[in-house]
Amino acid sequence: MIDLDDTDRALLRALQKDGSLSAAALAKRVDMSQPAAWRRIKRMEEAGVIAGRRVVLDKEKLGFGVTVFLGVKLATKGRVSLEDFERAVSAIPEVQVVQHVLGLYDYRLKVVARDISDFERVLRRRVMALPGVGDVEANVLLSEEKRDIALG
Repeated sequence: MIDLDDTDRALLRALQKDGSLSAAALAKRVDMSQPAAWRRIKRMEEAGVIAGRRVVLDKEKLGFGVTVFLGVKLATKGRVSLEDFERAVSAIPEVQVVQHVLGLYDYRLKVVARDISDFERVLRRRVMALPGVGDVEANVLLSEEKRDIALG
């Protein structure tokens, strides 16, 4: 655990808005020197507070118009290992998120597809063909209001 002050939080908020900002640009936003901002960012990276930087792609502009959340319950017969299932499902390019959860289902998957027909193909030929898959429940995303988790 690392102690974060208001300046650290301001740097993190700025990075969340634009992960491509240089240390100089970040320093300017929080009114501090570039070396001091760089040291703080480096310290937070080393502590694991900043786990990486990524590019957020617009899935609709890339042709993925449908997002579906799948609840997957593994079959008890054969008892496929969780690691085997996770490795196999993670290899499916349309599966964007794999979450091991507690509740009615064992896994929650976020799947993107071009349209419903494309999703059906992914479901039948890829997801249902995975080892150990039992029950599956699909929920189609209708709208999405908040797309990121902002630091308060």
